[in-house]
Amino acid sequence: MPLLISSGYMLIVIGRVADFSHRKTPHQQVMSKFDRRNQARQKQQTKRKEHLRETNVFAGKHGAPRIVPVISLCEDGDPATAVRAMVGSIDIEASCPDHGQVRVEVDRFKQKLQFIAVERDLMACLDAAKVADFVICILSPEHEVDELGELILRSVEGQGLSALFTVVQGLDRIEPPKRRPQIVSSLKSYITHFHPEQEKIHNLDARQECANLVRSLCTLTPKGVRWREERSWMLVDSVQWPETACGKVVLTGVIRGKSLKADRLVQVGDWGDFQIEKITAAPLEARDRKASKMAVDMGIDTTLEIPTAEQDDLEDLAPEEVIMEDDASMSVAISEKRGVLLDDHHYFSDDETHLPARPRRLPKGTSAYQAAWYLGEDFSDSGSDMEDVHYPDTMSMNAPALPQDGIEGLAAREPTETAPSEYPQSEMFLDPKPDEEAEAEQLAAFRKRKSGEAEDDKEFPDEIELHPNVLARERLARYRGLKSLRTSPWEEAEDRAHEPEEWRRLLQVPDYKSSRSQVTRETLVGGVTAGTRVHVHLRNVPAELQQSYNPLQPLTLFSQLRHEHKRVAANVSISLSSDYHEPIKSKEEMIMQCGPRRFIINPVFSQAGNTPNDVHKFDRYLHPGTSAIASFTGPLTWGAVPALFFKRTSADQSTESKASIQFTLIGTGTSLPPSSSRVVAKRVILTGHPYKIHKKLVTIRYMFFNREDVEWFKALQLWTKRGRSGFIKESLGTHGYFKATFDGRINPQDSVGVSLYKRVWPRYARVWNPKLEEVGEKVEDVAMDEVAA
Repeated sequence: MPLLISSGYMLIVIGRVADFSHRKTPHQQVMSKFDRRNQARQKQQTKRKEHLRETNVFAGKHGAPRIVPVISLCEDGDPATAVRAMVGSIDIEASCPDHGQVRVEVDRFKQKLQFIAVERDLMACLDAAKVADFVICILSPEHEVDELGELILRSVEGQGLSALFTVVQGLDRIEPPKRRPQIVSSLKSYITHFHPEQEKIHNLDARQECANLVRSLCTLTPKGVRWREERSWMLVDSVQWPETACGKVVLTGVIRGKSLKADRLVQVGDWGDFQIEKITAAPLEARDRKASKMAVDMGIDTTLEIPTAEQDDLEDLAPEEVIMEDDASMSVAISEKRGVLLDDHHYFSDDETHLPARPRRLPKGTSAYQAAWYLGEDFSDSGSDMEDVHYPDTMSMNAPALPQDGIEGLAAREPTETAPSEYPQSEMFLDPKPDEEAEAEQLAAFRKRKSGEAEDDKEFPDEIELHPNVLARERLARYRGLKSLRTSPWEEAEDRAHEPEEWRRLLQVPDYKSSRSQVTRETLVGGVTAGTRVHVHLRNVPAELQQSYNPLQPLTLFSQLRHEHKRVAANVSISLSSDYHEPIKSKEEMIMQCGPRRFIINPVFSQAGNTPNDVHKFDRYLHPGTSAIASFTGPLTWGAVPALFFKRTSADQSTESKASIQFTLIGTGTSLPPSSSRVVAKRVILTGHPYKIHKKLVTIRYMFFNREDVEWFKALQLWTKRGRSGFIKESLGTHGYFKATFDGRINPQDSVGVSLYKRVWPRYARVWNPKLEEVGEKVEDVAMDEVAA
């Protein structure tokens, strides 16, 4: 214990003093100069190792080339001229075609560049950008970026972009020269709107700026795209078609990303998925004799890898299993239905078992079993030994209880001869038969609206109107009731009769995170390493693909992860583009690109989020500025892969040319874990009008139009748009009028509704093949010509 001695202004501490030099937490510890240098050195070494690992594929004489597609965003852009200007600035002579690939070896920087002069086609630009290390976009000083150019720019950015450079072509033609800096500044303002990281726009007319651009392409490290780097991929340099129909198609290129395995399936452009026959070496011709001799010794056709017995097959569904069902029991169960299904409980009978049980006066301490045998005679006159117990009746022991809101409005006793009825005479529907014409006119006036279908969905979501001659119990036979959309259990056994034929054969992924981690770790072991130039021999490639192959357009090869060919109940998040102002209807056809693959889908939209019962509300429309989950049945995609959604529109490019298929980018999204247990529930709302109101007792009309429908749906809870809740008490007459009790007084202008739900099944996605689209166009043109003739 230290002793403090105070003398005047001096404070002397005698004894042990606490040592604050050793701190327990790292942020309080003061590092020495040696420790700071050591930590900085370790960070520098770690960063250098990461840099070497990223650029190792480009190192050496036999390193992979840096892929650089050149895309024109304006009409007057010329990618081939831009490639010639960049190659000529470093004194290299190379023949560059108008469209296609050109490989250049830059000895000054000991690197190789592979330029791709891409034509102004959306799909060609997307395919080139998938495998690009750097993307060069050409702007014009005279013409603005047109609609197609902006579509290409947004689409390339949406699918994932490694690094972007922007150039201007034809700036020297601008007169007077003092306008040129203003134009460059305007172009920079435009491109920074999409890519704020762009610091400079290179002038292709200046030789020095072209040389600086080539220097940046050779020295900078590409950022890469995460979803692409998790797979093996390559840009196809050449395709060797077989001489016979039974031959193998050979694709040549340099492997990038992960190691390429012969056991995995590969996705080739829009051709589809194929199995690998074998992978052989394909070294380039060496310049010197020593390297040429080594290549001869190695053998150009050296087999690097062949598939094993564990090679993935092309089956996308599980083997068929015979599921025996007792049709007799199913028919009996269906015939016994006398009411709508509520949650996971059975159907209600005709009596009022859906109502809460009335309290009974029983002796204190009476059990539920004794209450069933108690007749109510042996009790004292004063009632001091009695209590109100809410025991259910024996007829309603299995009936589910409705929410407790509003039970105070129930009648305590039935009307008797001595006691007056609690229902006033004015509330009873005693008209013998209403005028049908007047009733029809009133109904038409009540349902009169002036908005369109999509606008009506936005203002009155999920609300439907029944025709008076249509039976609601037949029209809504597949619908059920739910007390809560988020928490009520969903009885899946009721949906098995309506599920798709192949639903049980889909791939099930119960533990998505663990399965994905295991599949990702498989890519780190074995296979042909990245940076190797190889021949990939494919099996069973259709011969008709040779006619549709265009060597001037880029062709890509992506290796699929395990199980990515199998079909699942896929889910993808979707957000409408800010430039698309029209609502998208659910199940409307669109083209989706997810990673390297494209599909034609008819998605089912539902609300996003996690719910305890995994039930999500179906959206009829996806309105601008909103997001949803698009569900369909298609191949599995591991990881969060960006997705693009396009809509096909026909437009005439000129008066002489025929209508060609164009695309509009309507939204972007990301792939989500698949789930077959995710229930998409379509909700419909039947609304009625308060006809007569007496306190909490209301007569409702226009919801149903016959007595049998009222009895069928009497178990469901009623609600109003102003927040009241209630239930059906009894039916009145034969025209669908009924009495309902609510938890409070309702407004005469209020609407009474009841919610019903039905499961919606996702539809199958088809692989998008442009060759089939062209065949369909030709068939349609021939049909139109025959009709005109």
